[in-house]
Amino acid sequence: MTTSDTRTERSPESPDAASRDTTTRRRGLFGRVPGFADPTARFVYGWAIAQLVVNVGIVVTGGAVRLTGSGLGCPTWPQCTDGSFVPHQALGMHGAIEFGNRMLTWVLVVVAIGTWLAVFRRRGSTRGDRWLATLIALGIPFQAIIGGISVLTDLNPWVVSLHFVLSMALVSLATVLVFRTSPRERDKTTNIVAARLGSALSWLIYLLTWATIYVGTVVTGSGPHAGDADAPRNGLDPGAMTQLHADFVFVLVGLALAVAVTARVLHMPQTRAALIYVGLLALQGVIGGIQYATNLPMALVIAHMLGSALLMIGATWLVLWFGSDQRSGSNQYSGRDHTDEVGQRERGDAPVN
Repeated sequence: MTTSDTRTERSPESPDAASRDTTTRRRGLFGRVPGFADPTARFVYGWAIAQLVVNVGIVVTGGAVRLTGSGLGCPTWPQCTDGSFVPHQALGMHGAIEFGNRMLTWVLVVVAIGTWLAVFRRRGSTRGDRWLATLIALGIPFQAIIGGISVLTDLNPWVVSLHFVLSMALVSLATVLVFRTSPRERDKTTNIVAARLGSALSWLIYLLTWATIYVGTVVTGSGPHAGDADAPRNGLDPGAMTQLHADFVFVLVGLALAVAVTARVLHMPQTRAALIYVGLLALQGVIGGIQYATNLPMALVIAHMLGSALLMIGATWLVLWFGSDQRSGSNQYSGRDHTDEVGQRERGDAPVN
């Protein structure tokens, strides 16, 4: 055999063969699951939406546990009772409700794993996307541990408050992931002054939304619906805490109106989003006022908790959208062109951020 023949036999594989080999290696175990072999932008976006929905859902079901007095339906953790992970008949309906809510945590775990895999297997995912998916996935078991501590401390109101705040943090992070993975191109403001003003106001709204929600948890800790008839209260005056909560809401309404008017006058693309936030805030205020005047009926309290999650989504979305405007305006001002970068991200070969 001649040297030339040897070279011919050892010639590299065709591009098609190399591509098939890469695809085979990429599939692996989870690659055999439909959609995960080579996730599209829309596939990842769907998982991000699911992540957000289940994290909002657990806020509502957790509220139902507290409002039905089932917070200690399973009196210990991680087991339901000493020696058993499932409730027995003597625990009655309260045990079934609390156990059911604990089982819903596994739904969050499954969705978090699916989202994490979709993001990591997506060729166009950035380092920020991967960090977000990882942080949310780790946050869910951490949140479950805080929930367990609340049970072990007989529903200490400050621990219960932390439990709700962490839920809001996961909702906010999930919203960021939805925003980042959305395949839809959003319009941007070309006026750099308007972009900076909108960004500053949206950050104020975001921070004040957090403050308002936290004070709301303090109000809850001072009033009824402790989650169990014998659960301790934080000892603060419910009337004074409710007034403080209302004061935060009034300031938040003023800021939200300022953002909406600014966006409208300057013809910013965020006008509709700002108006939706104002509408959510108004509805939340009406629900809060009625529930206070009618001695906190269960349905209205649950609606108020859902409203808190929706407000967190709205505030996070405003910060992200106005913030992307400011970055875009700064890049235009400095002469940077991101057309190629956007195209690279859509094709999946963008540099890692």
